[in-house]
Amino acid sequence: MALNENHWPMLPGVHEALVESLGSVNRTGDALAARLEGRLAAELGSTADRVVAGAGSGALLQQFLSAHCGPGSEVLHTWPSFDLYPLLIRNAGAEPVAVPGDSRGGQDLDALAAAVTDRTRVVLVCNPNNPTGEVLGTGELTALLAALPAHVLLLVDEAYREFADPAAIADAVGLSTKDRRVAVVRTFSKSHGLIGLRVGYLTGAEELVAPLRRTSPFHRVPTVAQAAALAALDADARMREQCREVAAERDRVRRGLTELGFDVPPSGGNYLWVRLGPRNQEFIAHLASYGVAVREVAGGVRVSTGLPHANDVVLAAARAFATLAAPHAEGALR
Repeated sequence: MALNENHWPMLPGVHEALVESLGSVNRTGDALAARLEGRLAAELGSTADRVVAGAGSGALLQQFLSAHCGPGSEVLHTWPSFDLYPLLIRNAGAEPVAVPGDSRGGQDLDALAAAVTDRTRVVLVCNPNNPTGEVLGTGELTALLAALPAHVLLLVDEAYREFADPAAIADAVGLSTKDRRVAVVRTFSKSHGLIGLRVGYLTGAEELVAPLRRTSPFHRVPTVAQAAALAALDADARMREQCREVAAERDRVRRGLTELGFDVPPSGGNYLWVRLGPRNQEFIAHLASYGVAVREVAGGVRVSTGLPHANDVVLAAARAFATLAAPHAEGALR
């Protein structure tokens, strides 16, 4: 439960599509995933020139940063956030600038805007934020965008969007149709359960998307991944139902942990971020003794949401840990 994987069953039709696609892996086929891009554009109510498919959101983030940044430029991101952002930014030759969160542990968008310089090319925001789970609304992203100068692009990473409350999370794709500086990246890895196949997409204005196509031949979506993604799109209703089930389990575990005294902020992803300060590693080792693997991320312990029986084990282990912590000073779990 350390990798934010989707533990729910494969979506209907995906297995069959994979099997059928195996018969054509010796052929080039739809090398640049034009059919998938067209389908995604239709789903978004957009056009194919505004959508590019890639080998997962990580590859697309790298392509975008490499296309729009370079030596001498800066990329701003909030912190805590996805711990690979600095690596991706440096891979593009740019300098990562981490902007600390506010006193409540949330993303400080005012500070983010204030940190912009003449060298800033991209502001990168994760929504829902990994690992904290924070969800930003449309008003917050709109205000951030208004505070950014014209030379700065806003890149929104929505890897976990489908696990959040649709009424609460920002409509970043909608913003991208109104402001040509906004790009949005999404993935099939989490909500659609295709992490082993590596497929995602990025959408935005044509002038933001087109430069990524220069490297698309080297970050291709494999034939089998295209087939699985198209089948997963056909199973949209079941995908969303599964995401609601994951979210319900996530919230059940959070309630159990908070009732035991753990400090766990609300989450819109398929994970929780448990803040134990100096006791993080002790908690990780304790969960490991129950057969549960989790990891420390940005000063907290990130616990992915598993199937109900696995979540029950997490709660049982946490209950035992809370008992161990009881003799310590008040606030030992915080």
